[in-house]
Amino acid sequence: MNEILTRQLARINLYALISRVMMKEVDEELLETIESDEVILSFFPNYMQWEKPKEIDKKSLKEQFLDVDFSNLFVLHLIPYESFYMREDQMLETGGDNPVVQIYNDYDFRVQLDKARAVSPDHIGIELEFMYMLADSEYKALESEDYEAAAEIARIERDFLKNHLLEWAPMFLQNVKAEAGTPFYYDAASLTLEFILNDYDYLCELLEKYEYNDRS
Repeated sequence: MNEILTRQLARINLYALISRVMMKEVDEELLETIESDEVILSFFPNYMQWEKPKEIDKKSLKEQFLDVDFSNLFVLHLIPYESFYMREDQMLETGGDNPVVQIYNDYDFRVQLDKARAVSPDHIGIELEFMYMLADSEYKALESEDYEAAAEIARIERDFLKNHLLEWAPMFLQNVKAEAGTPFYYDAASLTLEFILNDYDYLCELLEKYEYNDRS
């Protein structure tokens, strides 16, 4: 069980990181956190090799390069919303009819669009934040040895990845990698893509363990 708890903490931390990076422009504090943590920095190999962070201060790096790249990728040129990819008319569904809104409501997840660079609740950063909330809830259930609740939350996570994020985010993230103007957002897209694919496989394996234990 300790191994599962350790893996769960890693999942929580990664969902927190990628949801934050995808949701709005980075700040100097986040850059400092990434650069000062060897584990986190290892997820940004191209950023590690980039000369700009060594040549200019973080404020200049953010304003001259990273903010510009974020705007190009997430606001101006690409569309980071599920409804754009899933609707035949490629229109954003910004109202209560958006399929993810009911799911959020079912699990008491409140979207704060004013804190994100988003106009709709199916923004990739918000969907990743929802996964963060679920992963955190699963961890608390495991800590309390409520394995039935943990298994149910894991099923919700798996289904949300399968029916929502994995249906469209890989295409968006591949587009981010192709269009990224900085190594930072190239690496962020690579990390997010690899992680959500691996996390889906992990959740499927974890649920098999839960079900096996139930039968034993």
